Amino acid sequence: MKLTQRQIDYCMECGVCTGSCPISRVLPSFSPRQMIKRAMMEPEGDLLQSRELWACLSCARCSERCPVEINFPEFNRTYREKARRVGNLPLESHHGILQAVANLQTHDIQQQRTDWAKEAGAFHEETGEYFFFVGCLPFFEVTFRYLELSPLDAARSNLKLLNRLGIEPVISNQERCCGHDALWSGNEATFMELAGKNIETIKASGAKTVLFGCPEGYYTFKQYYPKYFGELPFEVLHMTEFLMARLPDSGWQFQPSQNGRLTFQDPCRLGRWSGIYEPPRELLQMIPNSDLQEMERNRENALCCGTSAWMECSSCSKAMQMERLEEALQTGADTLVTACPKCQIHLTCAQSNTELNLKITDLYTYVASHLEGAEAD
Repeated sequence: MKLTQRQIDYCMECGVCTGSCPISRVLPSFSPRQMIKRAMMEPEGDLLQSRELWACLSCARCSERCPVEINFPEFNRTYREKARRVGNLPLESHHGILQAVANLQTHDIQQQRTDWAKEAGAFHEETGEYFFFVGCLPFFEVTFRYLELSPLDAARSNLKLLNRLGIEPVISNQERCCGHDALWSGNEATFMELAGKNIETIKASGAKTVLFGCPEGYYTFKQYYPKYFGELPFEVLHMTEFLMARLPDSGWQFQPSQNGRLTFQDPCRLGRWSGIYEPPRELLQMIPNSDLQEMERNRENALCCGTSAWMECSSCSKAMQMERLEEALQTGADTLVTACPKCQIHLTCAQSNTELNLKITDLYTYVASHLEGAEAD
């Protein structure tokens, strides 16, 4: 990634990125500006051996506020690729199990990714107009069972919502991880393998539209697949965009909420990276008696959930997660809703070691549970 002379000149005199960075708040030695300075002074120098490269959450809080529009997360990502080549690797969370799963998916393997869907609703396994990209939820289901949550509930709810709209999407056993985590941990080769297989699977299905509940899958397909593979032969939509385009004419009726006050966690990839702020809120507000209260930091100012790409989960991460949970409770909310499975997992994990009492749920499960006749579905 190249910076213009104007960007460099402004960057060296500014400090907005460091003042905005959630990592800098809990790790004073971390500074996006200083990392750029080190790279400018010695491109192949000590930055490639630094741990700071892996501390960045790529939450884009810095680039959102940068007066000269430096995309620091992308700058950092390119240096991670170089760092890997000199043996500087990230500290993988959960003993590296999710990285291992992604690497296995680069090979021709037999998967059972659709068993959950057979009990949840109607779908096609091979061809159709719509393709529902499930992502890594089946693997999250197994890995995070100890947290007593079911990441696949989001996928089940999405399938139910699509069926209510008369859509039976393709859900494929040949789907792979989108490659987001490999890309953001500097493992471009694995990303390319996964992305290539996904494109071929979707093309073979004949789908014209690919729908995503996961913000990371959505953003990766939307921005990075075309960057590496050229224009895609299908449309990429996030489920909140798709639902809010269809619901006004759907005739759906919702049961009034009995869940008390709500607050919403903006996922970084859905909010700052994709600019999708209102559709999730509009979905929640379609439910009668929904008392949605915003946290002090919301939309483009929202605080990240503290961990990225299943790596570098640290005391900094926990401090950020606790800060976010406290901020949610300060709204008077009984329930925190998010549209990202990782936000739900990370915040649930942080809360599990406390006496805080906040229900943390995903957007699609919440919406589907309030549909009239939902119990009969």
